Amino acid sequence: MPKKRIILTEKEIEKIIERLAYEILEKTKDNSKLALIGIQKRGIDIATKLKTILDSKTSLNIPIGSLDINLYRDDWTTLNNTPFVNASYIPFNIENKEIILVDDVIFTGRTIRAALEAILDFGRPNKIKLAVLIDRGHRDLPIHPDFIGKKINTSLKEKVHVLTLPQDGKEQVLLEEEV
Repeated sequence: MPKKRIILTEKEIEKIIERLAYEILEKTKDNSKLALIGIQKRGIDIATKLKTILDSKTSLNIPIGSLDINLYRDDWTTLNNTPFVNASYIPFNIENKEIILVDDVIFTGRTIRAALEAILDFGRPNKIKLAVLIDRGHRDLPIHPDFIGKKINTSLKEKVHVLTLPQDGKEQVLLEEEV
């Protein structure tokens, strides 16, 4: 039976996201070119929180979009179930933008690889940087986030679950351990 324990509370998540927003502002030369794209589902929730903070700090209305990467996965033909495909929604021109791609957890890097491929179907941004709430290591691909909320050393037998208010009714990060 898996055992789950809370590794981040709602307040800790809020502080981390605020710090990520400040780091993004510090490392972005022209905030007017900034845009956020969240990877469905929980990456969108984190991107939305980042947008609120970034908008208030810059007095801009930073564009935000959502990305469904299911058709770009490199394992979809080996899955037992057909992947559920949602729609991507990017209501702005990404040309010459500095895109901050946002996800909840980075693990092997395969989701991010798929997201990069999906973004390029919408055009050619000036830059794409990666922001993640949790980096749990164990990359299969040479992909590294530019902005990391928290690095958590995990074993391959452990799982990290990010819970968000819109998706789960509460905000927490859980570590699931096989017992």
